[in-house]
Amino acid sequence: MYFQRKCKITFICHGATIYTEEGRFSDVENYPQLSDLGQEEVERVCEYLKRRSVKNDAIYCSPAIRTVQTAKAVAKLYKTDYTVIDELKPRKCGKLNGLTLSQLETKHPDLLESWFNNTEYDENLEAESINDFIKRTKEVIDKIVEENIGNRIIIVTHPEVIQAAICAALGIPADKIAKIFIRTGSATQISYYKNWSSLVYSDYTPI
Repeated sequence: MYFQRKCKITFICHGATIYTEEGRFSDVENYPQLSDLGQEEVERVCEYLKRRSVKNDAIYCSPAIRTVQTAKAVAKLYKTDYTVIDELKPRKCGKLNGLTLSQLETKHPDLLESWFNNTEYDENLEAESINDFIKRTKEVIDKIVEENIGNRIIIVTHPEVIQAAICAALGIPADKIAKIFIRTGSATQISYYKNWSSLVYSDYTPI
């Protein structure tokens, strides 16, 4: 039973957007769409899934337009549909929404410090805490796993959601989440067992 796998999940990070290129924080769902670079990244990750013959029984994605666009391409590859799950959306940015990393470093370094290092809720930041974000991510993935016993599935979501999934799966402390690097257009795979999880690979970016 110890080595009996419950579910294998391949996490696909959506393709790049203009916000990716600008280093801009955003938890908005209806903007921006994939950039030309993002479209190319999605094509490459779909080719990777095809080349590796990655098995799939179901596809899930967040409600953001950039993940839905990516999920549509993946679903077309498998000639199937996808399911949108609200809880797979990115961490709520609070006062960081719309600002770039360089703007924050220059004008609001205290908020940036809180975003990356304070695991509990910060009233000044007004964003989702790291602990709450990882807890939310773990709960939705646990639910998906229980609904897909014996399956191999794909989840199309955001870099920070994949970071949180890795933290939850491996028991990595919440304040280390920013040290997990996930790029747009990348693939990460986690196998879930009864009492433990295994990170098969992470942040694989096809070229």
